[in-house]
Amino acid sequence: MVSLLLAACGSTPERPARSEQGTNVVIFALSLIDTGYRFGGKNPDAGFDCSGMVAYIYGQAAGVRVGGSAADIARRGRPVPRENLRPGDLVFFNTRNAAFSHVGIYIGDDRFVHAPSTRGQVRIDQLATSYYAQRFETARAYFE
Repeated sequence: MVSLLLAACGSTPERPARSEQGTNVVIFALSLIDTGYRFGGKNPDAGFDCSGMVAYIYGQAAGVRVGGSAADIARRGRPVPRENLRPGDLVFFNTRNAAFSHVGIYIGDDRFVHAPSTRGQVRIDQLATSYYAQRFETARAYFE
């Protein structure tokens, strides 16, 4: 009802706090914590790199095809301001002196799931951690 009133007034309603697809992505991502890292890996049996993990989770949990490198994935989707992140959005970082060289899935509460080569497993980290805060580049949404 509120969104209808805002639309009638000519205002643009904000993004909903959650989406069903985003929630499904987060639940699926959390089920893969501790899966091994492997450069070029695209499934849990082989291990994941960051973009392989995102492509696998988005495909399995939401039926959305994303692929290629983290930079390729960053070129698609809708830009999202950091303050408007919601579960299931993608967060991108410059971790190798290259734009969009790392990607993770935002899960809420300033945290994200990703497949870093450091310590070699899918894990949760915080955006506010100095390493990631200094390297954060952008976020993208793939769901309404």
